[in-house]
Amino acid sequence: MGGAELKRIDCLKAIYPELEECAVVTIMGAVAAELYSLGHRPNFFYLEHAMGLASSIGLGIALSQPSRKVVVIDGDGSVLMNLGGLTTLARSRPRNLVHLIFDNETLLSVGGGAPGGYRWFTTATSTGTDLAGIASAAGFPRARTVRELEDFAAAALDALKGHELSCIVAKVDAEMPKSFLMDLHMLENRFEFPRALQLAIKGRSE
Repeated sequence: MGGAELKRIDCLKAIYPELEECAVVTIMGAVAAELYSLGHRPNFFYLEHAMGLASSIGLGIALSQPSRKVVVIDGDGSVLMNLGGLTTLARSRPRNLVHLIFDNETLLSVGGGAPGGYRWFTTATSTGTDLAGIASAAGFPRARTVRELEDFAAAALDALKGHELSCIVAKVDAEMPKSFLMDLHMLENRFEFPRALQLAIKGRSE
């Protein structure tokens, strides 16, 4: 499979079974909608209307619950809005946080790349900015870019089982989700998520 054919939804399907006891924070838009479409869980928090801050929320959770794996699912546009988030993550270096970045080189959720949309809504990664390289230079002990589904699945599962701050950048198609419909009110998600994090991890106590 070539990098130009890598689908975000396929990547999410590959890791979905492993997310049952993680604290999962997604950025707004397509990523949130596609994860929700696979089946909502109380431990999923969809950070709507706060572009760029998923890693900040994830860092706070990782530091307060070091025995729980935290997965931040981000996009290139969001990361570029808060590049300082990468340096803060690297400085704190939580061993239980995995930062997954789906890089489609566009501001997809605000119209970039959509049929009939604004094709010029591209991000800096479309002209050579290397997010994994930035994460590595910031101090992430593990950071890499993947372009094939098999490589993404292997890297993500390895990071989820590991004990180091990790960043995985997946170069994916600029493709809209089948639907943006999420039958979950933001306030419901706001209260459901912290309740889920109060539950002990199976086989361990907080």
